[in-house]
Amino acid sequence: MQLGFVSAILPELTLEELLHFAAEIGYDCVEIMCWPPSKAERRYAGVTHIDVTNLSDARIEEIRGLIDQTGVQISGLGYYPNPLSADPAEAEAAVSHLRKVIAAAPRLGLSQVNTFIGRDWTRNVDDNWPRFLETWRPLVDFAAEHSVRIGIENCPMFFTNDEWPGGKNLATSPAIWRRMFADIDSPHFGLNFDPSHFVWQHMDYVRPLYEFREKLFHIHAKDARVDVDRLNDVGTLANPNSYHTPKLPGLGDVNWGRFFGALTDAGYDGPVCVEVEDRAYEGSLDSRKTSLVQSINFLRNYVA
Repeated sequence: MQLGFVSAILPELTLEELLHFAAEIGYDCVEIMCWPPSKAERRYAGVTHIDVTNLSDARIEEIRGLIDQTGVQISGLGYYPNPLSADPAEAEAAVSHLRKVIAAAPRLGLSQVNTFIGRDWTRNVDDNWPRFLETWRPLVDFAAEHSVRIGIENCPMFFTNDEWPGGKNLATSPAIWRRMFADIDSPHFGLNFDPSHFVWQHMDYVRPLYEFREKLFHIHAKDARVDVDRLNDVGTLANPNSYHTPKLPGLGDVNWGRFFGALTDAGYDGPVCVEVEDRAYEGSLDSRKTSLVQSINFLRNYVA
């Protein structure tokens, strides 16, 4: 396995600065955010460390040179919008840009793109399904044509009031994954798995690693802590931010020894990228850099 981090936490840095920092503190890889250049509409979005809308051959050579110079690989290109948004214009823009990210990957010598399935949060799973198939069958075919694997993160995207009641990502559970992978059966369609999202949903984050071992394309290392007293007060139907807090690996409720033990049992040997969303470390650039140092020091107990 290779340890990396998600570049969204360091939006101020250029790609060159980002890769040099990763090398300095010992990371093997970085998942590079590729949002279209714009103002972020939510936390951790809108970060553009590689602009795929303006990716010249000269820029590709520069990027490859940086990788050779630093020794830090790119684990994948990341873009996490809502391709199934209830707003047709938002959905169309997300799909259009996602195709650009997919097309850019092989030009950079990469084969991994990570994203969200998306969801119309005002509708249930069954009512979202026809649109899911209509949108994602062509996207997976497009990825296959470019020899790219798409890793879908399992975050429900249900944290704020405007994401109520269904959340903005469909791919949240093993039951839904089975249905997804049965209806779109492709080796180019899999998971970017994050155990923290199962913690606050009170689900087993280890058992799916065995069943879906062939679909584990990329892993996010984020922890989460559930405030049990608060949960007992507000219940599971409350907004999850009422009782759950994202934390750095080792500071929440994930049993990382158990998790990495299952990953190795499942035969996973790919990237594991720290995703920092711990607000205790967001006060400054130095604090966010420190969070990445702290995370790699902890995770090196499990990844040589």
